[in-house]
Amino acid sequence: MQTQSLWEHTLTFFPQFLTTLRERVAPDATIAVVGASDGKFVLPLAAAGYRVVAIERDALAVHGGVIRLPDDSEVHAMGLTDRLKLEELHARVQVIEEDFLAGEPLDVRCEAVWTSCSWHYSANHHRPLAEFVDRMQRLVRPGGVFGAEFMMPVEKRHHLVEHYTSPERLHRHFLGDWDVLLTLRTNEFAERPHVGQPHHHIHRMGLLLAARSSTLTDRF
Repeated sequence: MQTQSLWEHTLTFFPQFLTTLRERVAPDATIAVVGASDGKFVLPLAAAGYRVVAIERDALAVHGGVIRLPDDSEVHAMGLTDRLKLEELHARVQVIEEDFLAGEPLDVRCEAVWTSCSWHYSANHHRPLAEFVDRMQRLVRPGGVFGAEFMMPVEKRHHLVEHYTSPERLHRHFLGDWDVLLTLRTNEFAERPHVGQPHHHIHRMGLLLAARSSTLTDRF
């Protein structure tokens, strides 16, 4: 890649998701990324040959602009659309610039869906976590894959917010049509300051990968 995401060096379970895609979906399958940001996951998926639906409501992430770094300096950050053009991947990506939780569920069908640490953002707390999960599930065709990495509770206040969750709590959303393939979690770890968080901080992350039954008729 000629360009780098602002989130390039943050911890991720994305390699496990990629491995599952290679095992379960076609090489040119369509993958939805909910909370696409500036393309940390969108660009690698497109470069690997997948078609990508990138869903992001933040205009700065999509189009770029001036951001403030942890050292209080300001720089111009490249957005998703410009990164796609520069990397010559724009023909493989459909960008949907809207709030994933607003209005009716998106009328999009994909072989897989992925989100990374979007649930815990306060901007998404106006809707229950179950609704966010359900809307993601609705994007996935029978036989497809659901992938999410998420923040687990660390501080006392996190335990009061359902959007900081765990693999155990998520299992109840994957009954019936779904089989949970893999769950992982980290221990608590320190992360350096980054955009939006000017201080060192502690995280704990989880992963859930699931597959939708391939024997059902798509009812959505």
